[in-house]
Amino acid sequence: MEFKTNRQVVLASGSPRRSELMGVAGIPFIVRKPQVQEPPIRQRENPANYAERLAALKARDVAEREPGAVVIGADTVVHQEGRAYGKPSGREEAKAFLESLCGSVHSVSTGVCVTDGELERTFSVTTDVEFREAPHWLIDRYVDSGDPMDKAGAYGIQSGGALFVKGIRGDYYAVVGLPIADMFEVLDEMGVISAGKGDGL
Repeated sequence: MEFKTNRQVVLASGSPRRSELMGVAGIPFIVRKPQVQEPPIRQRENPANYAERLAALKARDVAEREPGAVVIGADTVVHQEGRAYGKPSGREEAKAFLESLCGSVHSVSTGVCVTDGELERTFSVTTDVEFREAPHWLIDRYVDSGDPMDKAGAYGIQSGGALFVKGIRGDYYAVVGLPIADMFEVLDEMGVISAGKGDGL
């Protein structure tokens, strides 16, 4: 499906996965990478709120450089029992993350901020993911593939990380990095999706 928009939509992200999901949603867009340094999570900060804070930081940064456009920022945080798992700093940390997550349930929160520089809507979607127990050789093999290195929690559910997943409860696309149904609803409520939205059906 393809939909029409009455304003330029900008994805404030360098993530190829988020670009792919925007394509799935059928929304025409351009990409602009935010130029911000991500601050660490605050003490006792809720991980979902942290994801929203980072998403807003990214969206506002790009909105300043794209006047008149509707900018979408997003950030994903993997967390378990109050601990947030960011992108691993290297092989050993990636391995430690996966060893900690295997055989248990963790949560993935993706924060989204949609702004045009004046009006702003921010929300988050949290999904629970259960990992199987995994042998050390499988974790080593996955880490050696390089796939975990640019992903929160050191895994991609849409790629090799799928081998660890026993089940999920919630929005799969939020785990990948962008809850597209909720995002589309916000864009529609903000009037970004034009009256000709059925033309591409």
